[in-house]
Amino acid sequence: MAAKAAPPPPAEGPDAGLATIVVTGTRVPETVDRVPLDISVVPARDLAARDAHDMASALALVPGVEAPSGGDAGPSSAVPSLWGLHEFDAFLLVADGVPWGGAFNPMITTIDMTDVQRIEVLKGAAPVMYGATAFVGVVQAIDYPAGEAANEADIAVGNHGSARGSAAFVLPGSDHYRQSLAVDGQSLGFSDRRETVSNGRLLYRGALDTGQGKLTIDADLTIVRDTPSSPVIRTGSALTTLTPIDANFNPADARIDQNEYHLALGYSQPTALGKWETTLSLAHSDITDIRAFLHPDLSGAADSQNQHRHIDDDYLDTHLTNPLGNDGSIIVGADLLYGLGRQTTRNGNGGYTVPLDGSVLPPPTSQIAVNEIGTVNDRRVFAGQYAQADGKPGSRWDITAGLRLNETWEHKRTSDFTTPSPVLRAASASRTVVRLTETLGVSYRAWQAGADEVVVYADWRNAFKPAALDFGPDYTPDVLLPETAQSYEAGLKAALDDGRLTFQAEAFTLDFHNLVVPTPSGALANAAGERLRGVEFESRWQATRDFAAVANFAWHDASFTRYLFVEPDSGTSVDVAGNQLTLAPHVLASAGLLYTPPSGLNATMAVSRVGRRFLDEQNAAPVAAYTTIAATLGYRFEKWLVAFEGENLSNQRPPVTASEFGSDSFYRLNGRRLWLRLAETL
Repeated sequence: MAAKAAPPPPAEGPDAGLATIVVTGTRVPETVDRVPLDISVVPARDLAARDAHDMASALALVPGVEAPSGGDAGPSSAVPSLWGLHEFDAFLLVADGVPWGGAFNPMITTIDMTDVQRIEVLKGAAPVMYGATAFVGVVQAIDYPAGEAANEADIAVGNHGSARGSAAFVLPGSDHYRQSLAVDGQSLGFSDRRETVSNGRLLYRGALDTGQGKLTIDADLTIVRDTPSSPVIRTGSALTTLTPIDANFNPADARIDQNEYHLALGYSQPTALGKWETTLSLAHSDITDIRAFLHPDLSGAADSQNQHRHIDDDYLDTHLTNPLGNDGSIIVGADLLYGLGRQTTRNGNGGYTVPLDGSVLPPPTSQIAVNEIGTVNDRRVFAGQYAQADGKPGSRWDITAGLRLNETWEHKRTSDFTTPSPVLRAASASRTVVRLTETLGVSYRAWQAGADEVVVYADWRNAFKPAALDFGPDYTPDVLLPETAQSYEAGLKAALDDGRLTFQAEAFTLDFHNLVVPTPSGALANAAGERLRGVEFESRWQATRDFAAVANFAWHDASFTRYLFVEPDSGTSVDVAGNQLTLAPHVLASAGLLYTPPSGLNATMAVSRVGRRFLDEQNAAPVAAYTTIAATLGYRFEKWLVAFEGENLSNQRPPVTASEFGSDSFYRLNGRRLWLRLAETL
């Protein structure tokens, strides 16, 4: 993933909890209780015990978070929801300190859980060190550093003809050079027999000691081969029953193929001014995206698209970290995030008509008349200079203040050629924005007795984010205004029972402005505002080193503050201010049991509850609440593990993700998946 080595692993067992080390909020390793932010940690032990191999399973026990697999980016992707906002681009995905797809959209399809040491989930806007990239949260996957690894290999077979395997191990090194390797691959089938996933990844990590400094290198290759499913059309207040639950209306050659190449270099060196660290990350993706979408009138007509795009996503950061007072620090640095996206799309609007029962395989795009050709060339530069001070005036207080000067520039060239009456449209647009963003947080340890403590905290964040580019099939020539947000958060962190029982609780409010929403023509515009409010609670009781119980609850109120929604059918405008956001439930809850002894019988269970929500902006199409269950049951010998594993055991299939290419189209939750797994400790 990235060159920067991860800090020491967090404690596990009874000594964990609020003593866990995190880096996402401050970049400096610090215990959870000292950071005036809401940060949840998913340690390697939990990931391995639940065999979490995608974002949905990895974040299943993080409070207030949904991350159902699938969506417009394909079955290898996901659309996480944090603080009640269910949007693909509203959060920042980070891999070992590097924004992963940050210049455009989170590159979830190429994030990998093999050899991940832990995952940190920060709620709210990204820290000033990561720039203008996110509003509602940061999800950071941190791999084992070079010379360390999970040291495990496994294979698994599952229903629908699925199979997967992985291995992560340390390579031979020397006193000055350390290296490790992680490889994995999988082939997944689904209840929709045309929907498939075939992907693989190789990650090499190396670290060289250079006197007092250290040079790191990461190189990884990811190959994704997805055959997408079809979203289901909403008619009135419910999803249509005219199409079978797993009907696939994509063309015969439908696929989302991606090759991603990534190289990252890092260097750290102590200096008279502090520790100097630099990271350079270079990533290139080559993507072919072929699929089609049914017309919402359910006539059976479909619009096809055949897209080919290249994405360059590069990142450079350099900063100094200097001690400040009693265990405090100050970070001063500069970074640059560069993105270049080029796409050609060949659309067959109304290209074919098929029966709604899904009995006919649609033709390949080679047999569909192309009546629209579009191009996009978008260049982005997000630069900034930042400073963040972390002061500790006494043993009880922790004050964090961050300031960033952002300079963002975007230049976009687009064209659109349509037939049979030839019409060529072309445009060029640019936008430059220079503005400050700020953060301020404070925490106070109100009580402490040994490992037990109570900490209260509050923070304020002022953020903005340039509008995302969705690489859709429609002609969207404008460079939109950036979205802006201000948030306030207050919370409590506590540890009891000699640190075995830990919990965090927070209340938050966030106001969005210049929200980007679709117009009836398919274009996008800054035309809405939102308010996110809520409370979240997470708890963990580590009864013994081998047994833990987790319980989480979140209540979210995510609503429009301003939005004149235009009815697609009638063209009339409807004021939906005050309405609940689509697919935003008020209630999210989860609970888990993890029994993970070093040998013998082991088992885990995770239960998630998603409350009632709406499919439409007018809140006239409610969807009932649902519950999912995931579980593992296995036996560990000295070096071997044999386990049965299941996901969505209740086989729930509700709509969970909206399509960006049709406001009335929704992807369902994947059906039940079962695995038989064999793992070996290396």
